[in-house]
Amino acid sequence: MGLDDKRAPRDNRCLVVFADDWGRHPSSCQHLVRELLDSCDVAWINTVGTRGLTFDVELLRRGAQKLKQWGSRSEQSPSSPSAMPSPEVHNPLMYPGFRSRWQRSLNARLLSNYLKSRISRLRDAVILSSVPITADLPKHVEARRWVYYCVDDFSVWPGLDSRPLQDMEQALVTRADRIVAAGENLAARVAGMGRSAYVVPHGIDIAHWSRTDGNATMLADLPRPLVLFWGLVDRRLDFAYLEALDRRMTRGTIAIVGPQQDPDLRLAKLGRVRMLGPSTYLNLPALARAASVLVMPYADLPVTRAMQPLKMKEYLATGQPVVVSKLPAVAGWEDCMDVAEDPQAFASLVLERIDAPAPAAQLRARARLANEGWRSKAARFSEILFGD
Repeated sequence: MGLDDKRAPRDNRCLVVFADDWGRHPSSCQHLVRELLDSCDVAWINTVGTRGLTFDVELLRRGAQKLKQWGSRSEQSPSSPSAMPSPEVHNPLMYPGFRSRWQRSLNARLLSNYLKSRISRLRDAVILSSVPITADLPKHVEARRWVYYCVDDFSVWPGLDSRPLQDMEQALVTRADRIVAAGENLAARVAGMGRSAYVVPHGIDIAHWSRTDGNATMLADLPRPLVLFWGLVDRRLDFAYLEALDRRMTRGTIAIVGPQQDPDLRLAKLGRVRMLGPSTYLNLPALARAASVLVMPYADLPVTRAMQPLKMKEYLATGQPVVVSKLPAVAGWEDCMDVAEDPQAFASLVLERIDAPAPAAQLRARARLANEGWRSKAARFSEILFGD
């Protein structure tokens, strides 16, 4: 086991992480932890997520995945498509809900018993959680330190149980020994709950976005030019922005790539929009090369004002023209891309960029991405996790 006494730990550092399923999508927590694997032993705990019980196709699909995971009793050390290192992955049994006191109590008991039986050096470990559903665990599990990694405002995410998540996050913020926020806006939110947070902005894997392998076959038959969005397709996408662009485009395709989670049904009815489903992380650079413009048309909502989308720096690293809607996450990077304040401005900027490369001034400004690598972010993250 990664944290077992049978193997000498590197630098005597032990890390237990509660987060989204390892390998399901490349979250900031996964990027950071992968950089730490050479310096500490890591046990990654897959959780049931934050959606709660809503009986729909997504619940059935995820439920089937969880049953399969729970049916495998041994820990896993999965290999990624790019052969990068992975932590030891655990799949403890959990009740897929947290709306009531008994559900939270049951999961706290299930998880605490699991940790105590499987992680032999638990008292020496730093426990990191990027999900608020672990809020009750610090009362039951003794560890070196509890750290909350605040990456989003889950209380305002579409499709999630806002009230219980808000209550659990407040409890976790209160009980955590240290808090890390992915942006200044999230740190301000934590401050509103009575605590201060260290800020570690998202990084970028420059080497990955410079790759020339992968394939873009999912875009092969689409009329050119291509306007491309990738990411989770949900209610955060602004229909008005995409509708304005759709009306003014006289040729080409608006390609939307990513898993769908209750998106606006009107999107699929737009003439130039194609909802293509998910792609692998390995193939995203190839998709970017096939596109003329990369877009991030998020609506101005509480959830988007709080979030720090990884794709923004990923888009910039591709060298392609980038057009986004104006949000707090864009602050400090406006000179690297085009920022639209309304649907018509968005459509005009995309049409202007379709037949032209990214402006030289924007490309020069993007040179500072070289200082934004995940390795440097992880070094700061490690200081916060393990430092005195």
